[in-house]
Amino acid sequence: MLVRLLYASRAVEAGTETIDAILSQSRQFNPTGGITGILCYGGGIFLQAIEGGRAAVSELYAHIQKDPRHKDVVLLHYEEISERRYSGWTMGQVDVTRVNTRILLKYSERAELDPYSVSGKVSMALLEELMATASIVGRS
Repeated sequence: MLVRLLYASRAVEAGTETIDAILSQSRQFNPTGGITGILCYGGGIFLQAIEGGRAAVSELYAHIQKDPRHKDVVLLHYEEISERRYSGWTMGQVDVTRVNTRILLKYSERAELDPYSVSGKVSMALLEELMATASIVGRS
């Protein structure tokens, strides 16, 4: 059974080294677990959707909750799915600093990534728009 999980967290240490390490680790280990997904980062906040088998996604989410690079981990959305949305990416990446601010304003009070102030449904809609506007910069 396939599932999709969406969560938000805050970076303990903001910076490109942290993001690069998370992406590298994801791209190395996700294929063996059948995990695909997308990671957005901006203003010290991560918004990540992961999808795959229920056990693999649950195990990865448990690992993320214990990862010292993350704090304030919040589950925003969880659902059973019939097909993947992110099947082409072991971990796609969106750099929110390079996204047109109008897209962020469409889904939030301010032109910044803040999944803590909106619903999981709104955060999923934002991810869909970022995919539709080719805002995903890393597709490996």
